[in-house]
Amino acid sequence: MISEPLRSGHALEAPRAPVTQERRNRIDTDKVIERPYLPRASVAPSAECPDGSKHHSQKYRDYASISPIPPHHSSVMQQHCIYWDGDRDGVIWPLDTWRGFRDLGFNLLFCFLATIVIHATLSLPTRLAMSYIPDPFLRIYIETIHANKHGSDSGAFDTEGRFVPCKFEDMWTKYTATNPRGVPRTSMNVYELWLFTRGNRLAMDLFGWVAGFLEWVATFLLVQQDGMVDKEDVRRVLDGSLFFEIRLARKSDQGWNKGWGLGGDGFIGGEKLLPFGL
Repeated sequence: MISEPLRSGHALEAPRAPVTQERRNRIDTDKVIERPYLPRASVAPSAECPDGSKHHSQKYRDYASISPIPPHHSSVMQQHCIYWDGDRDGVIWPLDTWRGFRDLGFNLLFCFLATIVIHATLSLPTRLAMSYIPDPFLRIYIETIHANKHGSDSGAFDTEGRFVPCKFEDMWTKYTATNPRGVPRTSMNVYELWLFTRGNRLAMDLFGWVAGFLEWVATFLLVQQDGMVDKEDVRRVLDGSLFFEIRLARKSDQGWNKGWGLGGDGFIGGEKLLPFGL
């Protein structure tokens, strides 16, 4: 299916560019997602979930920790960050980030390092839309969060913070082993994640290389199961809905049964092995 030719006769692979044969685009996305090349402002659809996380706002509407602003009023990139805005003031303080990671089950050391790295690097771009003076508190502003898009990424977010379905689908087609019919798997192992981050590197973009690598390390630690990262989990990380689910799960007796845990709340994976969090 992936190698199916176009009716126009235009080639999908170039013999002198082997990488075009190694990393093939998905060609049937339009059969499951309407106009997948068109960026979505507030919904993150996939082949498996063409309507995105449509039940997210309804499912969590009774929890005070969820933003009172309907998801469709925010871009997908803003939705990705709403979880971290603990007091819902449109600004992510370092303390908000710290608490957000702790609620996801990360330990003290991880939370400390993540908070420093994230706010030291991502505060200024969002601040520049309002002032040329850096924020003394290193806050991150959700209204201009699109300014934090970096290079060497998958392209699933465009420069305005919208979600591009075909780019998300291509990520899985290019870097996962396929079955005999050429359909990509809906999970990715750590080696394939490495190939993905390496394959998206742009020349002279050291910041993008490091940012992309750290983002996917954190994602892997959060959602891996049996060494694999599930496509639907990644999609829900991108639209932010999974963060709320994980927080609720970790507050229950069952815990969150994916990821490596790291002992932040006493859970290692889905089992509470420590009497208290680290």
